[in-house]
Amino acid sequence: MTDRLVIIGAGQAGFAMAAKLRALKDTRPITILGAEDVLPYQRPPLTKKYLLGEMSFDRLLFRPEQWFTDNDVEIRLSTWVEQIKRDKKQVVLQDGSMIDYGTLALTTGSTPRGLPAAIGGDLEGVYVARDKRDADLLAAEMRPGRRVLIIGGGYIGLEAAAVARHLGLEVTVIEMADRILQRVAAKETADIMRVIHEEHDVRIREKTGLKHLIGRDGKLVGAELSDGSIIDIDFAIVGIGVTPNDQLAKESGLEVANGIVVDEFARTSDPSIFAAGDCAALPWQGGRIRLESVQNAVDQADAAAAVIAGGNTPYEPKPWFWSDQYDVKLQIAGFNLGYDETLLRPGAREGAHSVWYFKSGRFIAVDAINDAKAYVSGKKMLELGINPDKSILADASSDLKQLLA
Repeated sequence: MTDRLVIIGAGQAGFAMAAKLRALKDTRPITILGAEDVLPYQRPPLTKKYLLGEMSFDRLLFRPEQWFTDNDVEIRLSTWVEQIKRDKKQVVLQDGSMIDYGTLALTTGSTPRGLPAAIGGDLEGVYVARDKRDADLLAAEMRPGRRVLIIGGGYIGLEAAAVARHLGLEVTVIEMADRILQRVAAKETADIMRVIHEEHDVRIREKTGLKHLIGRDGKLVGAELSDGSIIDIDFAIVGIGVTPNDQLAKESGLEVANGIVVDEFARTSDPSIFAAGDCAALPWQGGRIRLESVQNAVDQADAAAAVIAGGNTPYEPKPWFWSDQYDVKLQIAGFNLGYDETLLRPGAREGAHSVWYFKSGRFIAVDAINDAKAYVSGKKMLELGINPDKSILADASSDLKQLLA
C-alpha cells in the first residue's frame, strides 16, 4: 500500500492542491500528471497579455521547475491517463505503465466545444482559445487588417474580440441568442458591453448563427450565416462554451452529472478520490453547479488539500470572476443563477456602472464595470449576508459604505 497522492491534471487546481499540501507541511509523495508539455501555468493571461506580446510565457508559470524538485513534487508532462483501476488503486498511463495511489485527485479541467466537421469545423483556420498551443497558433493569425469571425458572444468571445481589435484586425462577432452574454449576464450588462465593443468598431450580430463555414483547398475562407448572408474571413475563433473532462471518471464508475459529482469536501462517490476545478460538479444551495473560474479552482483545490491532510472543513464557494476587455475591467461577485430582478447603478465616474442581481428579493450577485467600489462593497455584502436596501442602491449619490454599516 502507498500513501501517494496522484493528481491527474496539471492546471490551476492540480498545482494549487499540491502547493497547499506542502504549505500544510504534508509530506506524502505527490505525483502530478499533465497532458501538456509545459509546466503548470496561468491560463487567463494566455489569450490576453501573452497573445498581445506583453508577457512572456515564463512569467505565466506558477513556479519554476526547481520548485517541484525542492518540494518533492514529481511532475510528469506529456502524460495521458488511459484508465483508473479503482479496485487496485492504480492509474494506467498511455504507455501501459501503472502508478499506485493512496489518494487520487481529478483536476482534469474542461475542453472547449468545437464545431462539427459537417459545417466546416475541421477546416484549417478554425481555432479555440484554451491552452498555450491555441494561443501560439492564434498569434500567427493575429495580424493587422486580417478578418476574424468570432462564433459566440460570451466572455470568451468578447475577450477574443477585444484582443483582435487591439491588434488591428477586422472583427465580426455572431451570437445565435437574442443578445450577447445571454447565458451569463443581465441585459443591462450586455447593453453596456455591446456599446463598448461597437465603439471599438467590432461588428456584433445578435440572433445570428452559423450555417456553415466555407473552405477552399481545406482552408477557411468564408462563412454563411443563418440569415443567408456570406462573409469573407481569414480565420475563426469558436467560443461556444466548454464541457467538463469527466470521461475518465465516468469510465471508472464514478458518479458523473455534467461534471464529476463531489460532496462538500470535494470527495467523489469513491472516498479515496477527490475532484476540483472546472471538472467538478459541487453542491450549491440545494442543487449542483460547476464553477468555471480561477477562484473556484484554487479555493476548491485548497479545501480538498486540507481534507486530504486530515481536516474536515467543508468547501463553501464564494464565487467571483473577472473579464478584461480593452481598458474595461468587469468584476463579478456572487453567482446570478436564477435571478429574477436587476438594478442598474451608475458609478461615481464616467464609464462606471454596476448591475445588482436579486432572487426572490435576496441579493445574490453584482457585475461591476470599471467600478471597483461597487465590486468590493457587493462582495463584502455577500460575505456578510447583507441584503442591501434597493432604494439606497438606486440612488447614485448614496455611499455604498452605509449599506455595510
